[in-house]
Amino acid sequence: MSSHSFSKRAYSFFKTYPSAAKLLLLSTCSGGGLLVYSDSNPLKRTLTADGQETKKKKVVVLGSGWGGYSFLSYLNNPNYDVQVVSPRNFFLFTPLLPSVTNGTVEARSIVEPIRGLMRKKGFEYTEAECVKIDASNKKILCRSKDGASKDAKEFDMDYDILVVAVGAKPNTFNTPGVEENAHFLKEAEDALKIRQTVINSFERASLPDLTEEERKKILHFVVVGGGPTGVEFSAELHDFLVEDVAKIYPKVQEFTRITLLEAGDHILNMFDKRITAFAEEKFQRDGIDLKTKNMVVGVTADEISTKEIATGRIVSEPYGMVVWSTGIGIRPVIKEFMHQIGQGQRRVLATDEWLRVEGCDSVYALGDTATINQRRVMEDIAAIFSKADKGETGTLNKKEFKTVVKDICQRYPQVELYLKKKKLRNIANLLKSANGDDTEVNIETFKQALSEVDTQMKNLPATAQVASQQGKYLAKCFNKMEKCEKKPEGPLRFRGEGRHRFQPFRYRHFGSFAPLGGEQTAAELPGDWVSIGHSSQWLWYSVYASKLVSWRTRSLVVSDWVRRFIFGRDSSSI
Repeated sequence: MSSHSFSKRAYSFFKTYPSAAKLLLLSTCSGGGLLVYSDSNPLKRTLTADGQETKKKKVVVLGSGWGGYSFLSYLNNPNYDVQVVSPRNFFLFTPLLPSVTNGTVEARSIVEPIRGLMRKKGFEYTEAECVKIDASNKKILCRSKDGASKDAKEFDMDYDILVVAVGAKPNTFNTPGVEENAHFLKEAEDALKIRQTVINSFERASLPDLTEEERKKILHFVVVGGGPTGVEFSAELHDFLVEDVAKIYPKVQEFTRITLLEAGDHILNMFDKRITAFAEEKFQRDGIDLKTKNMVVGVTADEISTKEIATGRIVSEPYGMVVWSTGIGIRPVIKEFMHQIGQGQRRVLATDEWLRVEGCDSVYALGDTATINQRRVMEDIAAIFSKADKGETGTLNKKEFKTVVKDICQRYPQVELYLKKKKLRNIANLLKSANGDDTEVNIETFKQALSEVDTQMKNLPATAQVASQQGKYLAKCFNKMEKCEKKPEGPLRFRGEGRHRFQPFRYRHFGSFAPLGGEQTAAELPGDWVSIGHSSQWLWYSVYASKLVSWRTRSLVVSDWVRRFIFGRDSSSI
């Protein structure tokens, strides 16, 4: 190998694995060699405006999902030393997971290796899982990925700032037998396992000397949960049965059956009622056995037991495969952390409007890991009035009110939602409606006008869209941290002096899709616009292709779609 080639490869290696650059081989010869170790990394130090050297703050990011990957993509502040810890060394485009289960899209087409981003940004990555957060000492305990084996290693890692984006786990509601017998659909491995089980089910059902009852049991696919994931998986599986199984396994097609179980009154209950009605009618036409108001009470290796909520009757049915998609729950490491910081009574980790974990100034949380504990207007109503009443007269005139109206709308997003619901142009119109034509308002009138505003408070949905926007928001805050510490740009502190450093996080909903099979998709877009049908399917194709995080994944997914149209889905069990 030429010296030029060796240097080129060495440069590439150290660029990909920055931590390995601490060890530098200066020279070797037949008599021995010299190995130099340097603990002072110039990349972890920076210069202040007056030329003084300071140590960079260490930011540890847990997770490589939507929130973590978005945060890392937009973070561009050279004053931070960034370390990523995740058991998954890739980003997974989760909205297309149902398409992986039936061979429409290949698993590798929807993953993006994270080390490419690490190399580009100059960040470091460690493939491990965080098993404990010690907020008081600013440490985390990590375990290498192969945590179940005797070769697993544990190590501590210090941090100055911790960004928690570990996502959530499937919620089984402690239903007996679910963990042992059901499939989940959260990771790429889950989708591949489902795909292999589906194909193996048809191969088993094609064996000779089986009775009809045995074939019906093997080919009975049960989906638990009528949310977007459960509905989309049911639709994808039905398309596979109609478009591919009929050709590949014609002798056993008649024994196939899909059952969709939902404990609520309707499927897709978070969507517009028009979408819900269309989806239920379409599934019935397609032959999908839709059972609402049915709660699963147990799953064995051969049977699934459900309870009819209306009558209380328990029914058990044999099945071949169960896919569980009923919501999310917190991970054990987050649950332990919540007990540590006094949030043990909550169901999910709480943050403030700036995504900072309540009770931990140096810890932030994104995505499914946490929820924003939005402050109520009525909790601060007296402080808001006092801040505006600069003359301490006990009343507010128009001029005094205008000094805080913008800050009220920025600090409390429920105000804007309430005004929109009541079809009022601004908060001044709200006060006018409560106070008539009077030019001044007192504290009681002020309370009366804003008394119903907090009814518009809603928790954000646990979606990729929310996590991605939170990651982008937090990265932009970190990018201008030094600037905003000197010149805050946020709303007034009604219970303190000055202003908040940043504007609080504000989620912007861009719409939701629900693929229903047969090249038909339901779309609910901003402005109360609902579209259902083939045109929405093409909109779904274009939006999802644009949201993929690289041109590599875009080209792979689009080529998978084209391949499916031309050759059909891949029915191999690998």
